[in-house]
Amino acid sequence: MRLRLPEERPTEPPTGYKIAHPMLSQDGTRAGFTGVSLGGALPYGVLDEARCVYGRRHRAPHRRCDCGFHCVHDRAAAEALSCTAEHRAAVLLEVVVLGAYIRFERGFRYARQRVRTATVGPCACGAVAGALADAGWGRPGWRALAAACAGCVRGRTSVSLAAFARLAGGGLRVVVAGRGVQPATELPEGLGVPELVAEAALLQARLDWFQTQLTRLDERPAGGEE
Repeated sequence: MRLRLPEERPTEPPTGYKIAHPMLSQDGTRAGFTGVSLGGALPYGVLDEARCVYGRRHRAPHRRCDCGFHCVHDRAAAEALSCTAEHRAAVLLEVVVLGAYIRFERGFRYARQRVRTATVGPCACGAVAGALADAGWGRPGWRALAAACAGCVRGRTSVSLAAFARLAGGGLRVVVAGRGVQPATELPEGLGVPELVAEAALLQARLDWFQTQLTRLDERPAGGEE
């Protein structure tokens, strides 16, 4: 006799929380996320379907496998995961659990999800982040990004928070921890004042970096001079 798990039929999709690393495609046209544990090898979009990381053909989540998206019920529990050294650069996601799911004591393992909100923490230097910049690692075809202030971006590949939200699509909202929301859907015709300020700050940081390099070149002694 096989025991069957109880079935739930909620009137609204459940909400959960998780941490993930923001990702930018190699050509700079798409944005997404990658997990911090089992599913870290498979970047996913704002609205996406889980795939078995072991390459099996069953649908996720399978009872006899640990595949599928994972999230926890409590926001504080997800935030606590970002305290470890290897997860400090991760962002906090609020997700909508879609499709079939298996409920656990602390969260869900499920088939589909929509990322509703991404909360970006401070830059590694402690300043408020104004962009997401190349973190120095990635996956095939994808660059991992990390929060960065205008002064720390320098010459690295980067996108503003609003630009990341637009590239990700799906109504994603990007929240700067301690500040506010920058929704892409409210800017169909162009950038607003906060986004233009962030873009200007990034541009100024790059100009300052190039000016420093030019100054160093000018200070070098000319060839043949003593």
